[in-house]
Amino acid sequence: MDFVIQAVGHVHGGRADPIDDDWGASRSTIELNSNIFTPEALAGLDAFSHVEIIFVFDKVAPDKIEKGSRHPRGRQDWPLTGIFAQRGKNRPNRLGVTVCKILSVEGTSLHVEGLDAISGTPVVDIKPVMREFLPRGEVRQPEWVGELMAAYWQSSD
Repeated sequence: MDFVIQAVGHVHGGRADPIDDDWGASRSTIELNSNIFTPEALAGLDAFSHVEIIFVFDKVAPDKIEKGSRHPRGRQDWPLTGIFAQRGKNRPNRLGVTVCKILSVEGTSLHVEGLDAISGTPVVDIKPVMREFLPRGEVRQPEWVGELMAAYWQSSD
């Protein structure tokens, strides 16, 4: 079954290039499509500290989509891992999800920190982060993930 998903807005500012690390201090604005949305769409969002942004890795070429496994970041010292066991951009539906800090809401503009999407990226959904949707119980992950993510959220400042 196919689905049609329309962008609700786009990322402005932040980074222009999809570099793997140092996303922690990245500040950007999500501008809603003003032909579809009014400021009412973001009403009440400023009462939350964080937001989950769902976006499209639209710069990934169709021939670069991974449907099997690969070594994360091409590192042969990390295990061959299925695309659904990692968060790489070369995913079958090219969807990314990130939890960001809300800096402010102004009209149809949502200002965030820590969004690992480049300027111009289409945003397909925005959801407030609620404690009740966070993981229940212990979160576990393979050791290589900690190594991969060690510098991801650092600031290069």
